[in-house]
Amino acid sequence: MGFRCGIIGLPNVGKSTIFNALSAAGAEVANYPFCTIDPNVGVVQVPDERLQNIAKIINPPEKTFTTMEFVDIAGLVKGASKGEGLGNKFLGHIRDVDAVVQIVRCFDNPDVAHIYGPVDPVRDVEIVNAELMLVDLETVEKRIVKIDRLVKSGDKAFRKELVVCQRVQDSLGRGIVARNAFEPGDEENEILGDLHLLTAKKVLYVANVSEAVLKGEGRYVERIEEIAKKDGSKVITICGDMEAEIAELEEDERKEFLEDLGLEESGLQKLIKAGYDLLGLITFYTTVGPELRAWTIKKGTKAPEAAGKIHGDMERGFIRAEIVSYEDFIEAGSLSAAKEKGLVRIEGKDYTVSDGDLVYFRFNV
Repeated sequence: MGFRCGIIGLPNVGKSTIFNALSAAGAEVANYPFCTIDPNVGVVQVPDERLQNIAKIINPPEKTFTTMEFVDIAGLVKGASKGEGLGNKFLGHIRDVDAVVQIVRCFDNPDVAHIYGPVDPVRDVEIVNAELMLVDLETVEKRIVKIDRLVKSGDKAFRKELVVCQRVQDSLGRGIVARNAFEPGDEENEILGDLHLLTAKKVLYVANVSEAVLKGEGRYVERIEEIAKKDGSKVITICGDMEAEIAELEEDERKEFLEDLGLEESGLQKLIKAGYDLLGLITFYTTVGPELRAWTIKKGTKAPEAAGKIHGDMERGFIRAEIVSYEDFIEAGSLSAAKEKGLVRIEGKDYTVSDGDLVYFRFNV
């Protein structure tokens, strides 16, 4: 599995339409709130040109792409944190994802009613973020009460966690999401991660626009970009209706369709690239047995941990890794040629796997 994204937003902003287009999972789409009751899940292959190019050289019997999982979570409304609409049942689903994709309506269409009247992306983002922060505030306050008792009993191990919780409580109270309570790299972020707060997760805003806006700047999109800049998030634009058309085409037809529109990539490709960048993810490849396979890991992952992504025994019994970069492999034209040219390196436990590495792990259990 590559990574898991929770798709959230207000009702009738195009969440399920985009989910269907991206994952082809067939979620129900309708023009009324709470169409999505149980979270729909769709798993898609991550488009990977490098994997395809490697396959052309080695002709493997099998090739396996890494994947991305989408979870379509029911539309939130004001008061969701207090049980309004379908409330905490769905807020809880957000805890299980790696990142949050917030769909924001940035199109006008009188045939698709907006639950709060006129289209206003800033208002919509503020409503969703406020509900998530209220849930987090409740979580932190409960934790503070518990830790405070432990600190008073003389257990100093909880003192630092108490300070972190109080800092997050103060930030949330001032409208600052948990992920921005501390600077990147601060050791407090490790404690923050253990709290499993909703607003501690990375967020990607997806502006759902009309086809006319897709290739140019739009006033709605600009307002979302201002919000994203303030909270350190990213924004991409997707036309949900157009993605639905693309999803119905064959792979070769999709490329031609995009070229006719003057677009370089689909919404799915943009979303995956932005997601990888947001979470600091990279891909490495293995060619063990008949299978060529792509694997997703975080930047900075050491070789033994990367081996563990394949199987726990490989991490426990790790000996060394034989590495060739994607660029060197393609230039050499084969693994044997890469070895002859001295392009295959032997790396130990301290080696940090790089994006595009082709890896053969040696291990003994």
